[in-house]
Amino acid sequence: MTIPLHLGLSFMTSKFVKAFVICLERHSVVRNKPYLCALRNFGTGPNDSDGEDSSANAPASTFPQFSRRASLFGRRRSLSPLERVSQLLPEDTLSQEVWALRDTRNTEVEQDSQSLGKEREEATEEPQGSFAPHHVCVPGERPLCFGETLLAEFSRKRRLEFRKMFQLKEGLKLHSNWGLIAHTDMEGRPAGSIIRTSMGMPIVIRRPSLDEFTLFMKRGPAIAYPKDASAMLTMMDVTEGDCVLESGSGSGAMSLFLSRAVGYKGSVLSVEIREDHHRCAVLNYQRWRSSWSLRRGEEWPDNVHFHHGDLISAGPLLAGRGFNSVALDMVNPHLALPALVPHLHPGSVCAVYQANITQVIDLMEGLRCSALPLVCERIVEVQYRDWLVGPSLKKDGTFNKRKAPHEEDDDVDESEPNEDTKGDLNRQDPVPFGDVPYIARPHPEQTGHTAFLIKLRKILK
Repeated sequence: MTIPLHLGLSFMTSKFVKAFVICLERHSVVRNKPYLCALRNFGTGPNDSDGEDSSANAPASTFPQFSRRASLFGRRRSLSPLERVSQLLPEDTLSQEVWALRDTRNTEVEQDSQSLGKEREEATEEPQGSFAPHHVCVPGERPLCFGETLLAEFSRKRRLEFRKMFQLKEGLKLHSNWGLIAHTDMEGRPAGSIIRTSMGMPIVIRRPSLDEFTLFMKRGPAIAYPKDASAMLTMMDVTEGDCVLESGSGSGAMSLFLSRAVGYKGSVLSVEIREDHHRCAVLNYQRWRSSWSLRRGEEWPDNVHFHHGDLISAGPLLAGRGFNSVALDMVNPHLALPALVPHLHPGSVCAVYQANITQVIDLMEGLRCSALPLVCERIVEVQYRDWLVGPSLKKDGTFNKRKAPHEEDDDVDESEPNEDTKGDLNRQDPVPFGDVPYIARPHPEQTGHTAFLIKLRKILK
């Protein structure tokens, strides 16, 4: 809001400025009445002027400086109306009250800058190349290495502000609104380390789980979300060694979950009709396998076979093969059921993923009109509800304390923080177990509708 105001004031006419100065004189803001007044130049460069280089003879700037802490977080301290007006006037016309106000503002800025400098020095004094003193390497632990897929997170005041998945490469940097981190500073550290950015902000660097990888990986079509994928795996009762058919590879999310479920002894046949979706699924699957081999030192099972084609006309592909379960993510799954039901084991389950309820109706109508040995057992919609649970805090950052019914009024002030610990959560005295009340409420950002899951079972009639 400050920059547009400065630009607007820079185009004010001289007559309006003279009238404005007269009004300020009546309120004792200026000492004398200037009949000739020039507007101040609001250039973007350090030496912006009317063509003359006056940086050598110009006095030190007395304009209110913005706080370094405010610029660190991308915010500027708001100027008072008197400060905004004083920026338009020549410095020799300002009264003593205005100069006193400027001196007070500059003192506050210097104190703020000194405190920020101490925090930055303490952050830089932390050893960047060594691990935490209390960290003990466990058997099988491997440090972060180049080529892995990592996840960066930054939380503040119980809220996740930043999350990004990236591949660790030599010579690159992690960019964010809270500063930069070189990839070389992450290499060799244990997973879950806290690394400070160039602006001194703590960023957690860790390895993503499979569900997090599927949420943040590069995708073409919409993915099967982890909550739906886990429900489908439960419906299908997938175990190690099973042979599973998947139609609709998409971005490869469901293929990865099936690959982990069947293990080294099982296999997954994933069919995709669109070439771009087929290519995207293969790339995500290979990216996860390469990252897994670096983080664990062993190969992820190569048990998913991707096929580009239409399942409706894939009779030669399915010839001589049997499947323990089937997962369908198609627009019209009832058209593909006649081709795959003969290859499904009796008593096995075919789980169908549908986004719209109208698709579910079409599927049920297709089952009614066909003579397929399939029975619909369930139609469900999986919904998760996130909650926020945390200790109750005061405005100064200290813990609230439980109030017993028998406490007297004289004991109320005991929970108030003293001047030494006020505003510092880490310096306050430890609170005994059970003395801090907690707040719990549903998270304001909830996951909406994703899909309907239909469970079909093959029964011999």
